[in-house]
Amino acid sequence: MELLRARTQDTAAPPVVQGQWTVVVVLLVQMAIAMITTAAEQAPTIDEPVYIGAAVAGLEQHSLRYNPEHPPLGKLVMATGLAFADVRFDQAFTGDQTEFGRHVLYESGNSPERLLLLARLPMIVLTLLFGLVVFLFARDLAGPVGGMVALALYALSPDVIAHGSLATLDVPAAGFLLTAAWLLWRARQRVFYLPLAGLALGAAIATKMSALAAVPVLLVLVALAVRQARAKAVAAVALTAVAVVWLSYLAVDPLLRWETPPDVPSVSGLRALADWLPFPEPYRDGMRVQFGMEDRVWGGFLFGTHYSGSHWYYLPAALLVKTPLGALVLWVAGAVVMTRVPRLRPAVPYVLVPTAVLLVAAMTGSRDLGVRYAIFVPMFLAVAAGGLVAVRRRWMHVALAVLVAFVAVSSLRTFPYYLPYSNEAFGGPEKTHLRLHDSNVDWGQDLGRLADRLRERHPGERIWLVYKGAGVPSYYGINAADPRLVPADQVRGVLVVSDSAVAKADDRLKALIASSTAIDEVGHSITIYRR
Repeated sequence: MELLRARTQDTAAPPVVQGQWTVVVVLLVQMAIAMITTAAEQAPTIDEPVYIGAAVAGLEQHSLRYNPEHPPLGKLVMATGLAFADVRFDQAFTGDQTEFGRHVLYESGNSPERLLLLARLPMIVLTLLFGLVVFLFARDLAGPVGGMVALALYALSPDVIAHGSLATLDVPAAGFLLTAAWLLWRARQRVFYLPLAGLALGAAIATKMSALAAVPVLLVLVALAVRQARAKAVAAVALTAVAVVWLSYLAVDPLLRWETPPDVPSVSGLRALADWLPFPEPYRDGMRVQFGMEDRVWGGFLFGTHYSGSHWYYLPAALLVKTPLGALVLWVAGAVVMTRVPRLRPAVPYVLVPTAVLLVAAMTGSRDLGVRYAIFVPMFLAVAAGGLVAVRRRWMHVALAVLVAFVAVSSLRTFPYYLPYSNEAFGGPEKTHLRLHDSNVDWGQDLGRLADRLRERHPGERIWLVYKGAGVPSYYGINAADPRLVPADQVRGVLVVSDSAVAKADDRLKALIASSTAIDEVGHSITIYRR
């Protein structure tokens, strides 16, 4: 370790590398191409219709009644794209948020593909901007080369590409937290960045409530960043964040017309402290909804075993499967170097501590449904990996180049099927469904691709379908029946089953699959059988 310290520079960052912005542009352009292609080809994932419906209701009706369990900022971002569509829907619709999302996409004469793309594009733009944050954060720590290494890992991350191309909330919330940590790092030199950090922190908790777990850490970082009037600085950042939350609700409904729904659960004990938080009433009610969801028993699937409840080790195990092998090595090495190199050690509270706190909080959750709950890991640890350039040894630079190239090859090979990605040690995307389910592999995204495959290879055949997703099969021209609703001896022809449904199959569906022959697959998320 002494040799490692001796081979590092504790002074200024390396000189500016010529052409660094060319590399940045190339990396972000390839990421944009990957995300836009993915966004254009995928049917709605399970959560997207709910968010899009809530965004439409906020845009057209100034209503907060749909999807109260999540704050409105992320849906306001989606609305910036949907504002370019003449969205039609029944203003008197009275269904729940799932029904309303389906009503907007499929039952009102709108083009689902167009609405999905318009809602996804603003999220793609945000994801690209967070890539710039990754680059600048790592460049601040380790110079331009470190910034480029970090951006490469971020821009090539299959999970970031997969979820950054969807109209969902995981990537925006994580990206705003990363931005807040970076701005607080810069506030050590210029206090000007403190209010900007408050805005970013507010944006995170106004997007997804799980970001609240990072608030104590970031407020401590405020105190670390300033030398005088620390209490005032912490209070100013906290008040700025609270103001952003209030403004996000007022942007939807300036009158804040809100009535607590009758199905919002009551809370007690420490959870009752949520009622004292300085947020709007719908935010606090949304927290109570989230508490109720955490109290439910959810089903999980890990390494071929379906189980009830949750496993504390689920997210680390899922990350092990779904992260490129080169990135795993660079993450671990970057974290070690950051704790050992004197020049990088001050950044540990800004990079590694928020990651650890958020991961521990996510691991205590009851929903083992995907690495999207830990999407902050590839963002923050990409920055840590950029710090490896501080090790001034030729073998380190060669190793960095080889491992980044390995990540690039692994990522590009999965194009455009990023959602079901798994690394080579676990068999690649085509084997992911054997180890994980839900948003790790099959989130309903391949319904359109399935329709194309059935038209090409099975025209006129009897189709039986078990689809787990938010799309409407008939819209895509799939005329199918549910094989679970008729006697097994009547199920003859083509049996199509979403891989998430396979993972959680009951005895009846298991028997149908066991007596069928797998003949094809679609998008590594849907299996086609002959029976």
